[in-house]
Amino acid sequence: MPELPEVETVRRGLAPAMEGRIIEKLELRRADLRFPFPRDFSNAVKGKRIEALGRRAKYLLIDLEDGMTIVAHLGMSGSYRVEADGAAETPGDFHLPRNAAAAHDHVIFHLEDGRVIYNDPRRFGFMKLVARAGIESDASFKGLGPEPTGNSLDADYLATRFAGKTQSLKAALLDQRNIAGLGNIYVCEALWRAELSPFRAAGHLVTPAGRPRAGLTRLVPAIRDVIAEAIEAGGSTLRDHRKTDGTLGYFQHSFSVYDRTGAPCRHEGCDGTIARAVQTGRSTFYCPACQKG
Repeated sequence: MPELPEVETVRRGLAPAMEGRIIEKLELRRADLRFPFPRDFSNAVKGKRIEALGRRAKYLLIDLEDGMTIVAHLGMSGSYRVEADGAAETPGDFHLPRNAAAAHDHVIFHLEDGRVIYNDPRRFGFMKLVARAGIESDASFKGLGPEPTGNSLDADYLATRFAGKTQSLKAALLDQRNIAGLGNIYVCEALWRAELSPFRAAGHLVTPAGRPRAGLTRLVPAIRDVIAEAIEAGGSTLRDHRKTDGTLGYFQHSFSVYDRTGAPCRHEGCDGTIARAVQTGRSTFYCPACQKG
């Protein structure tokens, strides 16, 4: 499933084609994706100007002029492509073929000067319409923690969330109530950078007085850096996810630990080997030699 950097890449790619444009028609080629589309969805957005494209956690937010927001999730295989000026080809350097089968083009935004098409072979994505003013109360956003790139995320905040917790550090980081949008790939990468064990109880990184220990202080910049680098590289684009211009992201080639089972650890001076374990049904990649903190 695309993680936060991939969704941010999509947002940045779509913004120039969608912001400020009027939705002349919203074409729905089926009644549902993962969930049914909102009632009278097409008519509700027809003629509305798109004010801005945003993102919250792994959700794409399409803000309309009437105060409503289209909340979109890519699911496992969702992707967008932009068609403008009559050109049917999607620009970009293709390293793997993207899914362009018309049978999987389920939603088409007809704009003033082109089309934006949502393609989703597995149909695990969804779209819904929510009032922007009350969006944080919506079921998809209620209780979400701060963004991993925001100023609200710091060691003191995590100390208040982790104090007394016996669950593993990795599980605590994947809990969207603690940090919104942080997924499996980048949790593995951040823990490796901070040299912290994914199996250690989260509460062990907090002093009896409720203060962050050194490991927790190292973890916050590690999270920020790995997310920032992934966004800069265009997202990891695992499986069949694509950037909006059709190109693949390249961050997967610079993973230090994720999916590198049996490879040597890249920390200077460490002679460890990357190992794989399963935690709460997900693969954990780590170095047993240096991730002992």
